[in-house]
Amino acid sequence: MPIPPARLLKYFLAGMAVLAAARPDIALAQAPDSVISQPGTAPASTFRTDRLTGEDDVKPSDGVGVFDRMGAKLPDLPPEKDYKGPIDEAYGAYQRGYYLTAMDKALPRAQLGDPAAQTLIGEILSQGLGVKKDVKNAAFWYGKAAEGGDAAAMFKYALMLMEGEGVPRDKVKADEYMRKAAEAGNPSAEFNWAQILVADNPGEKGLKLALPFYEKSAEQGIADSQYAVAQLYATLKDLPEEKKRLAREWMARAARAGFDTAQLDLGIWLVNGVGGPKDYVKGFEWLKLAANGGNIAAQNKLAHLYVNAIGTAPNPVEAAKWYVLSRRAGLADPALEDFYLGIEDDQQKAAIDAANKFRRR
Repeated sequence: MPIPPARLLKYFLAGMAVLAAARPDIALAQAPDSVISQPGTAPASTFRTDRLTGEDDVKPSDGVGVFDRMGAKLPDLPPEKDYKGPIDEAYGAYQRGYYLTAMDKALPRAQLGDPAAQTLIGEILSQGLGVKKDVKNAAFWYGKAAEGGDAAAMFKYALMLMEGEGVPRDKVKADEYMRKAAEAGNPSAEFNWAQILVADNPGEKGLKLALPFYEKSAEQGIADSQYAVAQLYATLKDLPEEKKRLAREWMARAARAGFDTAQLDLGIWLVNGVGGPKDYVKGFEWLKLAANGGNIAAQNKLAHLYVNAIGTAPNPVEAAKWYVLSRRAGLADPALEDFYLGIEDDQQKAAIDAANKFRRR
């Protein structure tokens, strides 16, 4: 029995984190006119001593493109279903934390060509579980298991080939194994292969090629894929209407999984009526959840909701607090700067005190 799919996505393509900015031809379309302004990008300044310029920076938010999670950690997969097949003693020992026992039981099988056992040994060696960490030997066993068709091993081996970790860097071979792992149903590989397809095929063509893999990964609980599906359902042309109607539900699933960018965008969609009717109260709640989790863009937008009494009662101190927090992180916003400079001194002090006490939840 193969080990579960990898729980974390490592960095695997240098420079891909800025691909969206470098390749505007594949950027997602902007959302409709928004009641929430987008912060600018000017350097941070001191409160009260200087005003911000660049009012043209205030524009509707278009959320975050599908590339922004490239190379980031994937959230945990949903709980696995109870296994009803034959008992695998090596994997059972691994699950209970008896790593040396798992190694002893898996090694004879691995030497005889059992891909599941080879994958298990690769996992133990790559993580240094009960043994000295040995990336080179881990790559050897992952490679053998990948040759034998184990989907989890193909995914892990593809990452090692991309990074040159334990093996020489080989993008062509890495892409081949990532594709095979994705086609075999590994959810993390499906997400990565979708990202590669978009990167290698500029424009709408790449997005349409990637969509089936995003969809399969999303169905298996990968929040990044759920987010990508939501964005693509909302923006791609020529999709069936039944898919377009599901865009907000996919965004909600990613948000409920704890993906803060999805929480941010879901809040914006609810406030602006994207993908369904407007719901200011729920939009406020999602933005507050993301803001409390430390999402800077959500903190900025939450300040706007407090200023304009959207989904909540007006609260100048709370509005200023969230602006202070986002402004300290470098998000300039002329409208909020004017608001902040216009409130009373005691309200500014209370807002700064509240910002100083803020802790991510």
